Amino acid sequence: MPKTVETVIDAAPKSAHPMMVLQAAMAALAWDEPTVNLKDVDGNVRNAIRLTAQLSTAVARISRRRRGLAPVEPRNDLNHAENFLYMLNGTVPNKELARMFDVALMLHMDHDFNASTFAGRVIASTEARLTASVSGAVGALSGPLHGGANEKVLEMADKIGGPEKAKEWVANALATKAKVMGFGHRVYRTMDPRAKVLRSMLEKLVAQTGDKKTYETLRIVHDTMIDELGKTSKDYIWPNVDFWSGAMYRLMNIETIDFTPIFAVARVVGWSSHIIEMWQDNRIYRPAAKYVGPTEAGVTPMAQRG
Repeated sequence: MPKTVETVIDAAPKSAHPMMVLQAAMAALAWDEPTVNLKDVDGNVRNAIRLTAQLSTAVARISRRRRGLAPVEPRNDLNHAENFLYMLNGTVPNKELARMFDVALMLHMDHDFNASTFAGRVIASTEARLTASVSGAVGALSGPLHGGANEKVLEMADKIGGPEKAKEWVANALATKAKVMGFGHRVYRTMDPRAKVLRSMLEKLVAQTGDKKTYETLRIVHDTMIDELGKTSKDYIWPNVDFWSGAMYRLMNIETIDFTPIFAVARVVGWSSHIIEMWQDNRIYRPAAKYVGPTEAGVTPMAQRG
């Protein structure tokens, strides 16, 4: 991590949202990005690997600074997932925990033309550099309609107050047409396959830690939603990748505010891959637009203006 980037992170207000600090850090990393030809796949892959490591280091540093803790430097004897958890929490995770986190990162690495990936591609189509393009993608991910859904799921579970209240809460939510967080997807019309894997890992963590409250609350929300929607519609709204991931991160001692930055730790791989592939046959993104505003507009003469 360049010292200039550390300075940018350390200068940010501790009250600033970590995604805002991360985007500033990504912009600062552009100063240090090695220049390579856009069609040099190997060179750009090296830059992407470098950026993946730097982004995770930045996220861990941002989190620790917010919590009033000194930064932890990465270790060469740890893999990527182990290193991130070590830099975040200050202790080396056990192999099973690190493997679960690694799988979670893989499940979040890439998914279609989501908003942040599309934003990164638009920027990269101008032949802006990789780090500049990823910085824009981070900005898109910071929006509440893209990142942060797993945070909302945990807020919902906490608001429900426990598994014994979950069924009644869902019934009331459906009756009042309130949104149940973690359900529905723009692409999937069935169970999100990533959710199945995350639920399985969460159940293992629950068995290991004995901390059942959040999981049991979400399980009853899940089962009640499936049962109730099945009574009124043939088209189920299924849980998505965000429904179980937040509860899993909580049992890994990760604070809720760090969930979306961790999404970026994973998704930077997908962003970079899209960009590098696109550069091999690049055309600038320039969509057409249809004007739908007023068609008649008058101009007030200067003499009549107040």
